[in-house]
Amino acid sequence: MDLILHTGVHYTEEERLLKSLLRNASTLQQRGVAVPGPSTYRALIRDTLNAMHKTPAAPQAREVLMDAFLDDAKYQRVVLSDANFFRTQGTALMGGVLYPHASVRMMRMAQLFSEDRIEIFMGLRNPATLIPILYGQAQKRDPLAFWGRKQPIDVKWSETIAMIREATPEIPITVWCNEDTPLVWGDVLRAMGGLDPDEKIAGGFDLLATIMSKEGMQRFRAYLEKHPNLSQLQRRKVIAAFLDKFALDGAIEEELDMPGWDDALVDQMTDAYDADMEVVANIPGVRFIMP
Repeated sequence: MDLILHTGVHYTEEERLLKSLLRNASTLQQRGVAVPGPSTYRALIRDTLNAMHKTPAAPQAREVLMDAFLDDAKYQRVVLSDANFFRTQGTALMGGVLYPHASVRMMRMAQLFSEDRIEIFMGLRNPATLIPILYGQAQKRDPLAFWGRKQPIDVKWSETIAMIREATPEIPITVWCNEDTPLVWGDVLRAMGGLDPDEKIAGGFDLLATIMSKEGMQRFRAYLEKHPNLSQLQRRKVIAAFLDKFALDGAIEEELDMPGWDDALVDQMTDAYDADMEVVANIPGVRFIMP
């Protein structure tokens, strides 16, 4: 079985993505793909992973978990979504490392589901906009616990991805930038569901509708009706063009509130993030969905 783990990250579009997948649950089910409701597995898997800190999982643990969220049904592909797979936002940045527990958590998932083919899907976010939120939620905010000996510009996603790949090299990882999500939303949904790149899917423009004016969305949909055979790349270019003209004022802007930070530092961190994404894209076993 293919076990697809959408691991967030926190403060991206994780819940909206799950809702869009659930909108397509019946269609996906016909293809042998299950999208269980999160209440059937989130707490159960979290408790199991936490318990594995003290003792290995019982031999029958996989079957117990599967029965809980699949209700004895058989599927070729199962999609699970939980931004807390790597633990909570309170421990998401420790010692200057994003999700330092991710590699251990994935090792335990690999042990639990050793019979299955696990894949990780992650939406990444610019540390310049993510870290201020994580700082507000952090269990420990003293400089050494939160930053370690790093400067803000030194916090890299490539470090986290490399740790996961080293710990579980058999698990492929698909990533995308949260900032690009309006352009790749449908592509992410299809990839998670195991659908063809040009296959129609409900909710493929859900996120776009939240940042584009009503007039823009009407014109955009009318354009697609007149041009039904656009390729994946052409469709992304059309979305970008409509966003350039019809994006809602302030819909894409983000306010930052981090003590001691100024615009110059944020710009430097953003440039470092862009460079780091090139590093991530070249890590073996990583697929990068980009516009």
